[in-house]
Amino acid sequence: MVQAAVAAEAPLFQIREKALPARILYELTTRAAEITRGSQTRLLVNDRSDIARAAGADGVHLTTHSLPVGVVRRIYGSEFLIGVSTHSLEAAREVAKAGADFVVFGPVFETESKRVYGAPQGLEKLRAVARELRDSPVVAIGGITIDNFEKCFAAGASGVAAIRLLNDVSEMASIVGEIKNGVQR
Repeated sequence: MVQAAVAAEAPLFQIREKALPARILYELTTRAAEITRGSQTRLLVNDRSDIARAAGADGVHLTTHSLPVGVVRRIYGSEFLIGVSTHSLEAAREVAKAGADFVVFGPVFETESKRVYGAPQGLEKLRAVARELRDSPVVAIGGITIDNFEKCFAAGASGVAAIRLLNDVSEMASIVGEIKNGVQR
């Protein structure tokens, strides 16, 4: 998957292995960092800033249960990329103010993996977050498909994040290319 993301020139790749023991996550991240090093793809690790730093990843993706942005920024510095998941305008505003490099907002559309966070936020709420945080990139997440990603960009998102859409390595380059082309239209 990491090699396919690098070949496709995906801007970000997140290792989202929440249940792996720390040692195995570190080993996986170290190998992934070797693959992304020198490429256009930046590597993030879900929640584990310590493992991300130790393994040579570019940064961390924080959740609502992670260390606060300010703590992570103070420990790892300004070059360490920090993205944060949010599910409301208030939370997005708070993490942007705290120094997150980008805000992930959603779920925008219906998706099984994000049901735990409640009903989809929708495009209007995404638009409100993007308008409010005009100086901070907002990445839309949740139910992103090839048929709706352009709506996210039209609502002001700077990017989209997806699991299911990008999980076929044989299709990743064409899908990433289509998304990049859609943004340029």
